[in-house]
Amino acid sequence: MTCNCLVELKHVFFDKTFTYRVPSNMEKFIKVGMRVLVPFGGRTLEAFVISLGTNKENIELKEVIKLIDQNSVLNKELLDLGTFMKNITLSSLMSCYSAMLPKALKAKNTPKIKIKKEKYVYINEKINLDDLTLNKTQTEIIKKLGKNKLLKKDLELISKSSLSTLIKKEIILIEEKEVYRHNIKLKEKQDFILNNEQKLIFDKVSNFLNINKTFLLFGVTGSGKTNVYMKLIEKVINQGKTAIFLVPEISLTPQIIDKFTSYFEKIACLHSRLSEGEKYDEWRKINEGKVDVVIGARSAIFAPLKNIGIIIIDEEHTSSYKQENNPRYNAAEIAKWRSQYHKCPLILGSATPKIESYTRALKGDYELLTLKNRYNNTKPSINIIDMNKEFRKNNDYFSNKLIEEIKNVLNKNEQAILFLNKRGYSSIVVCPNCGHTEKCPNCDIAMTYHKSSNMLRCHYCGYALKKEKNCQKCNEEYKEFGFGTEKAVESLKKFIPDARIVRMDVDTTTGKNSHEKIIKDFREKKYDILLGTQMIAKGLDFENVTLVGALNADISLNIPDFRSSEVTFELLNQVSGRSGRGKKEGKVFIQTFNPDHYAIRHSLNSDYVGFYKEEMEFRKKLYYPPFCNLCLIRVISKDYETASNFSRKIGDYLKQKVNETVIGPSLANVFKINNEYRFQIIIKYKNANNIREILMQIVKRFYNDKNVRVEIDLDPIRL
Repeated sequence: MTCNCLVELKHVFFDKTFTYRVPSNMEKFIKVGMRVLVPFGGRTLEAFVISLGTNKENIELKEVIKLIDQNSVLNKELLDLGTFMKNITLSSLMSCYSAMLPKALKAKNTPKIKIKKEKYVYINEKINLDDLTLNKTQTEIIKKLGKNKLLKKDLELISKSSLSTLIKKEIILIEEKEVYRHNIKLKEKQDFILNNEQKLIFDKVSNFLNINKTFLLFGVTGSGKTNVYMKLIEKVINQGKTAIFLVPEISLTPQIIDKFTSYFEKIACLHSRLSEGEKYDEWRKINEGKVDVVIGARSAIFAPLKNIGIIIIDEEHTSSYKQENNPRYNAAEIAKWRSQYHKCPLILGSATPKIESYTRALKGDYELLTLKNRYNNTKPSINIIDMNKEFRKNNDYFSNKLIEEIKNVLNKNEQAILFLNKRGYSSIVVCPNCGHTEKCPNCDIAMTYHKSSNMLRCHYCGYALKKEKNCQKCNEEYKEFGFGTEKAVESLKKFIPDARIVRMDVDTTTGKNSHEKIIKDFREKKYDILLGTQMIAKGLDFENVTLVGALNADISLNIPDFRSSEVTFELLNQVSGRSGRGKKEGKVFIQTFNPDHYAIRHSLNSDYVGFYKEEMEFRKKLYYPPFCNLCLIRVISKDYETASNFSRKIGDYLKQKVNETVIGPSLANVFKINNEYRFQIIIKYKNANNIREILMQIVKRFYNDKNVRVEIDLDPIRL
């Protein structure tokens, strides 16, 4: 017997299988999709078994050294999915398989993660307790056990010696069982009833539960999309099938888990904040068929579920569903492939769908479903505050109107959410005398000041240094300009000293379970105001929040990207939806210096269709998606001239070979990151098949070059 193996090397020239002979003592145990140890050159490498065969030509082959797994870690579906991913991302097959698996199962010589086990004790049923003479402590242990199996370490708290005696006499028996590191606690089931509008959506999708079909669920914030999802998942489970539910932000996962555990029993969770051991446990639970529903962020789309009955991607517009590193896959594309494989529906849900998604729905590629009304039939009033007028009054970063409304809300024992998509204290530190600005030495961009640690930090490479009071060149005292979440909290305290404010951004959520703690504390009204970045804009549901304020709605408008208006409209509508989700009336105040911009103007009435029409005019004039597709090529080198020269060569090559629009090379939006210079080339194309082979030639040409790195991103989310 032979096996064709894909070795752990991700090099493009080794992106193929190599054939090995299977020793006779392994033939009964080897399976497609498991990992094996094989000789390769002068090394021993791990590899995936891709297929099995026979050596009909009696060619001399090297032997498989060892079987690593007892069972396959990649089933047929995931093996086929890897080939699909390779084609759409121009990545190696090994990098695609690595993206699907937790660290403990990747084909690499990494430290092995052990299965966590605990010792349980229980009473030997064959023993007649009435015939025994036990002391007081032993009797207490027997009474506590009853008919239960309890952790041995818990009973040792009573008396370790008494427990040992009972075990030696075999009155109590020991059993070793696996304990999952990520323990999801179930809650008492809380049922709910769909309203008429939700029921129509449920019935519509229910007619296609055994058919591959993509739905775009366009539902306003607070319309109860999650309730529809849950009822559909319940129906799928009752049919003996499973479900995948994706959320875009880790901050949403605790809330979704909390809701799902009051309705479903067999749940697994996959996201980046889990430890490697927790990911390993969750993956094995799924693979062993112990789970009906998998909830998680982007990578959860690879969950090894069998017999999938529905896949749901909530907040489908979010950029976090696209992986920025190799392989640069989009979770929605993987979901479409898997829904086709399992012949099941895929639901893309959002209150602000991607422009491309809504266009596909209008064309009939997706079926458009709409939820036009909030579940509680309330809609927050949305108000725009022109900050040009406020700054003339020498106001701080908070308008008088917003401060007044915050005070009113707090006086009624209600809560507020304030949104500012900029972390840190101030954006830039400048000497007013000589103009010197502290820049990151690795990235050549101004560093952000974080007052709590008195550090200047680069948000690209992580470089940090202590902030000095005076300029190092002329000794003049530094001035700080711009503001982030840290300064916003300090400023707000001047107006409302007694307000209990909690900040939620990358800096305050680095610790394990920090998201959960902040959300839990705010829900339990330990804080009056939640102030944070975009991680608070989506999906969070607090019934006591009646006021939302967007402190600087223009930040995302200034992004040098063609999607900046779309991102702004999405964020404002999503954060506006956090207000008035309970029975109380909600208000929203948007502070902006651009009140007439169409993204801001249409946010006033949450008018997605109006925004869509104006945005499509802009996209059509400049020939951007959905009127074309994009490919972004980055040429990166530690040497400026090398990056410049190679980018010109690639640009000239593409203009000769590709019958599409080629733009560049030009400097990337962030020109230097971590001491590497970046140039970029953009291709606007209609069909990827027309350029894929040419792009692969570029990948192969530069893969081994130590002086330059070429990254290719088909359909990038950001330029």
